[in-house]
Amino acid sequence: MLWQMLGLIKSPLLLVMFVVLMIFPLLFSIAFHELAHGWTADKLGDPTPRLMGRLTLNPFKHLDPMGTIMMFLVGLGWAKPVVVNMRNIPNPTHQMLVALAGPASNFLLALVFATIISLCENNLSIPTNHLVIMFLDIIVTINLGLGVFNLLPIPPMDGSRIVAWLLPARLEYEYMKLQPYGMFILMVILVFNGFVYVFYAANFLKFYLYNLLQVA
Repeated sequence: MLWQMLGLIKSPLLLVMFVVLMIFPLLFSIAFHELAHGWTADKLGDPTPRLMGRLTLNPFKHLDPMGTIMMFLVGLGWAKPVVVNMRNIPNPTHQMLVALAGPASNFLLALVFATIISLCENNLSIPTNHLVIMFLDIIVTINLGLGVFNLLPIPPMDGSRIVAWLLPARLEYEYMKLQPYGMFILMVILVFNGFVYVFYAANFLKFYLYNLLQVA
């Protein structure tokens, strides 16, 4: 993503178009992800997200400045985490569902917009290179990337909560000790270009999803 941005800098018009095409689906996808966490927590017994005003699609309630910058620089970033008081959700399975809700919401959005693309191409004969299709494809790509990224089993990512749910209590305790080092681990992965595999996974899912919708 960074090298693409550097290339776009040579053409200010293309750079502006790229930012405009990216920013709205990105902000919406991040807001939807955090809303899903908060809504699920609220339904399972913790009113904290609702009391903090996080049950909203207003992206400015969810944005983390550095995470947003990283999204545009490298294609992956993070939002301001929804605060959940797990004492109000003592059931471990319910805690896992709160964590799973975020990535699941992104996969759901990807499915919805991929379906719209399929309908536009097959029923309305809109060509693949049409601006509308390209915009919708960006939404699909962003959401698949966010979903895969947040499923990484590195505390405090959502995927770590799912792994912790699968582990025996003693191993879960030891595993979650990694949480203070989570951001450092992610930065090391970034430096060594490890996130390219997240993009590979997202592109594989997109290819599979489009093919599945073509068959359907």
